[in-house]
Amino acid sequence: MTAAGLPRRTAAPAAVAGGVAALALALALRDPHVAGSWGHCPFLALTGLPCPFCGGLRAVWELEHGSLSAAASSNLLVVLVLPLALVSLLAWWRRCLRGRGGTGSRRSDRLVGPAAVAGLLVVLGFGVLRWLPALGWLAP
Repeated sequence: MTAAGLPRRTAAPAAVAGGVAALALALALRDPHVAGSWGHCPFLALTGLPCPFCGGLRAVWELEHGSLSAAASSNLLVVLVLPLALVSLLAWWRRCLRGRGGTGSRRSDRLVGPAAVAGLLVVLGFGVLRWLPALGWLAP
């Protein structure tokens, strides 16, 4: 692979990283602890129950300001998933740098569907666990 195609090969992961950085900057500038500053959760408004993502903006804001415990208190799932998302983004970028594009090996391609289903089940399970009185500490 030549260096001439490098910008084109890495455009997609660079765009995603740029978007994430822009969103993180916007979040750092606008405190989600202020009621309504980022809108309201429609699921919470309709049901009175927190969705799996409720508290996620506060968790990221707390991480940006160096408070891991407050972030985990806001949304433990977001705190646990953020490092995995970062590693995935870096792995994607690395594959693009090596000229493999967005695809990995055939074996890893076969794992995408089951991994997506497992991720969805984890998110839904976390959402349901937040509603249980015994696990009220998971609620935002």
